[in-house]
Formats: sequence, C-alpha cells, structure tokens
Amino acid sequence: MIQMSDYSGFEKVGPLGTSLPTSNSQTTTQAGDIVLYNGNQIVIFYGSNSWSYTRLGHIDNLTGWEEALGSGDVTVTFSLE
Repeated sequence: MIQMSDYSGFEKVGPLGTSLPTSNSQTTTQAGDIVLYNGNQIVIFYGSNSWSYTRLGHIDNLTGWEEALGSGDVTVTFSLE
C-alpha cells in the first residue's frame, strides 16, 4: 500500500520508501499511465503531463477511474495477477 497525494489536479504521487533503477525519458503522459519519478516515487495519472519519467505501465480500462482516485489523498495497493 502506498499513501498517495494529489498533485496539480492531474496525478497522484506517493513515496516508495526505496529507490529503483530508472530509464527516464521525456514523456507526455495520459490518464491511466503509471510511472516512476526520481527513482523513488510512483505516479498515477488521471490527466496529462510532460516530464522525464520511467514508464511502468498503463491501465486500459478507466471506467470509474477518477471516482476511484477521488479529489484528495488516497491509499493505493499495487499487485500483479
């Protein structure tokens, strides 16, 4: 579980508590993108931004996406199926 804070009205950002290897590249994100920022923060986008990120994944089905993320801070659990 990662505590994530709303940032600038287009993303949720949360600290991983550790640093991971990066392969940053200039990226324009879109809703559903999951990226690594600065090697130690995970970011989930519900809007768009352009910055240097390491792309981790993308959520294809965004039904209920903005409602699930809400307008404030959230706790997110990531898992592999």
